[in-house]
Amino acid sequence: MNRFRKSLPPLASLLPFEAAARLESFTQAAEELNLTQAAVSRQIRALEEDLGVRLFERRHRAVFLTEAGRDFALSVAASLETLAARATELRSKDRSGEVVLFAELCSAYYWVMPRLAGFHQRHPRIEIRVTASTLPVARTTEPFDVALQTSDRPSGAYPLAFTATDEVFPVCSPAYLAKRKTASRPPLPLADLPNHRLLHHRVEPQDWLEWDDWLERLGSPLRVGHRGTAFDSYPVLIQAAVEGHGIGLGWRRAMERLLQSGSLLRPFGERVILPRGLSVYRREQGQLRPEAAALLAWLEDELTGDT
Repeated sequence: MNRFRKSLPPLASLLPFEAAARLESFTQAAEELNLTQAAVSRQIRALEEDLGVRLFERRHRAVFLTEAGRDFALSVAASLETLAARATELRSKDRSGEVVLFAELCSAYYWVMPRLAGFHQRHPRIEIRVTASTLPVARTTEPFDVALQTSDRPSGAYPLAFTATDEVFPVCSPAYLAKRKTASRPPLPLADLPNHRLLHHRVEPQDWLEWDDWLERLGSPLRVGHRGTAFDSYPVLIQAAVEGHGIGLGWRRAMERLLQSGSLLRPFGERVILPRGLSVYRREQGQLRPEAAALLAWLEDELTGDT
């Protein structure tokens, strides 16, 4: 008799449980796994019945891990990560010369792509494939070797390689200020901010710095609330700023090319410095493939050498 048959829980329930535990949401787990919320709930209920313990506390429109659920989630995540790592290792035997970088969409579009030529000059034999996504790395199902994203976003259990500084400040186009016929030239007084058309980046969950968060970190008593235009895509927001539709918050590393070209400018002088603004993650612990190690070293040179 197979020695695992009686001791292992229902294997089909482990992926739904891991996703629900990581996201603390049956609904988000269902979306990630392309299942219905009811299917995820059934799988977790079957897992609880098999183990004889409650893994989640179910409250109105929310679920929370119990102590037993938290402990079991750590074991499941570690086991699945080990399996995934070994599978990746086996697959990588056919991926010699290729490396995959997962990057949030704005970082991929505004920071990574303009610099790829530099990586290829340093490593002409390595092909780099960029996977850009609006999802945080904790929620991606795409395979990758190295990941780059804003530090405040969920990262799951992926090992942190290093962090880099960034800063956030208002940006707009010269045309926007010209249309307003303001008597003052930049930098404008911060007290004038509520009089401008503001561009907001709203996502769920709100793991990006928004205007009132920025003002609070700045130490300013000003608050602007939700007045202005909202976008669920940061690149679209920045394009709106370039086209003169208002003022948005810009991350220095992503905005530097647009600022240098004159497409955007800084209407206010204030800035919020983020000592750990960007984070770079590895797919797995242990020794990296040479291609992944090369990508990681290049990113560290680019990010820590550009302060």
